[in-house]
Amino acid sequence: MSVCAPAVVRRLFRAAGLALAVPLALALAPASAHASQCFAFVENAPAEPSPLRLAGWRPADAAQLAAARQVAIEFVGHATFQITTPGGVVVATDYTGRNGSAGVPDIVTMNRAHTTHYTNTPDPRIDHVLRGWNPSGDGPARHDLEVGDLRVRNVATDIRGWSSAAVDKHGNSIFIFEVADLCIGHLGHLHHPLSDADLALIGRLDVVMAPVDGSWTLDIPNMVATLKDLRASLVIPMHFFGAGSLERFLAGMSDAFQIRRAQQPVINVSLASLPREPTVLVPYGY
Repeated sequence: MSVCAPAVVRRLFRAAGLALAVPLALALAPASAHASQCFAFVENAPAEPSPLRLAGWRPADAAQLAAARQVAIEFVGHATFQITTPGGVVVATDYTGRNGSAGVPDIVTMNRAHTTHYTNTPDPRIDHVLRGWNPSGDGPARHDLEVGDLRVRNVATDIRGWSSAAVDKHGNSIFIFEVADLCIGHLGHLHHPLSDADLALIGRLDVVMAPVDGSWTLDIPNMVATLKDLRASLVIPMHFFGAGSLERFLAGMSDAFQIRRAQQPVINVSLASLPREPTVLVPYGY
C-alpha cells in the first residue's frame, strides 16, 4: 500500500461521513473476478496483515520483481496519457484519436465535456472503447474490465451544462487503472469536489492525473483541496492552458507536495519507486 494511503482512510472514516459513505460504496462497488487492491479497505480488508513470506525470499528478489513490474506513463497531450502495463496492455485516457509512442491502444477511455476529450470515430483496431458517460442516459456509465494484467473501473461524477444552472448528471468518469499493485486514477473533466461517497468508491490512489486549468474544470483552490484529500504519492497535472494556471496550481500544492519536473517523455512507475514524499511531477517539456 502507498505510504500516503492512511490519509485517505482517515478522511473516509470521519464520524460525519462514515455512516453514509461506506454503505453506499459497498452497494455500488463494481463486481470483479478478483479482489481490488485499490478498493480493499472497504471491499475485503483483512483483520490484520499477514506475516507470511515465500520460502527463500530475499530483498534482492523483491528488487528484481519490482523492476519487472513497472508501468510506463506517457503524457500525449491535453488530458491524454498512454499507460503501458508490464504485460503489454496499452491504454489511452480521454482519447481523441492521437496515439502515443506505443501505437494504437488496446483500451481507450473518454469523457464528453468537450470534443477534446473523446472521438466518435475511434480506430477500429481498438478492442475496448470505454465512454465515461452512458449514451442511453439511464443512469451512470459502469465499467469494470479486466484485460491481461490490467483492471479498469470507473466512478461517475457530474459536469456543468452549458447554462449556468444546468448539470449534466454522470457526464464524467474518474477512471481507475489497477495494475502491478498500483492504483492509478485519471480525474477526467472533474467539475466538483469529491464527496465522502466518491472517495469511498475510488479507494486508494497511488498516482493521479489531475486537470489544473482552473476554469473549465474544478477551480484551482478546490482542485488542490481534492488532491490533498486523495493524498496520492504522485500527482501528474494535465489540462492546463499555458504556464499561468499550472504555476498557480503548483504554488497551491507546494506546502504539502514536493514539486518535480519529468526529465523524459515516458516515466516508469512501480510500487517500489513511488516517491517517499507526496510529489507533483510536471510532464516533460513544461
